[in-house]
Amino acid sequence: MNITKEELNNRIELYAIISRLMLMEVDEEFLNIIESNEDILNLFPNYKDWSKREEFTKEELIEQHLNVDFTNLFLLHLVPYESFYTRDDQMIESGSDNPLIDLYNALDFKVETKEARVVSADHIGVELEFMYMLSKALLKAYEADDKVGMVELLEVQKGFLQDHLLNWSPMYLINLKRESRTPIYHDGAELVLEFMLSDFEYINEKLK
Repeated sequence: MNITKEELNNRIELYAIISRLMLMEVDEEFLNIIESNEDILNLFPNYKDWSKREEFTKEELIEQHLNVDFTNLFLLHLVPYESFYTRDDQMIESGSDNPLIDLYNALDFKVETKEARVVSADHIGVELEFMYMLSKALLKAYEADDKVGMVELLEVQKGFLQDHLLNWSPMYLINLKRESRTPIYHDGAELVLEFMLSDFEYINEKLK
């Protein structure tokens, strides 16, 4: 299997960024992570050129613009939960009734719903964080030269993208991009969708 450590670290970094962006409001620390790395900042081209970055402090940007947009996109007007898109009644399956809980538990992934301000385990940010956790596990398997473990983890990631994230989140992300009022969420929606699609291709290529 032709995989490099750099590729694995890049996947971990990207899943960390996009899961954090989708999960909760940004803070100054998160903005600094984006702005301090030119490669990462280039993934947010409209945010990079956003004139308000020059006009306001980070605290003002967050309070007056970014948090307002987050609330609109994730808490009020759009629904970032898989079950809303996949159930006929458009109900969110919260708590232990959500079938994803069994998968998470089987792989020792704990969802802190209160801390993340989500009501269900099938929130887009949680699902992306699950991919982040699997990507970190894949790196450990790589470092241990556990080829069987690597194949198993890639198969889990492929199945999760295919059966879950790519099955519903494009609809949400298209709406997110259209409804966003700040460039960080406009760019973020595009980045998440493009990265998931390219990562799915990457995994399929490595499993051949």
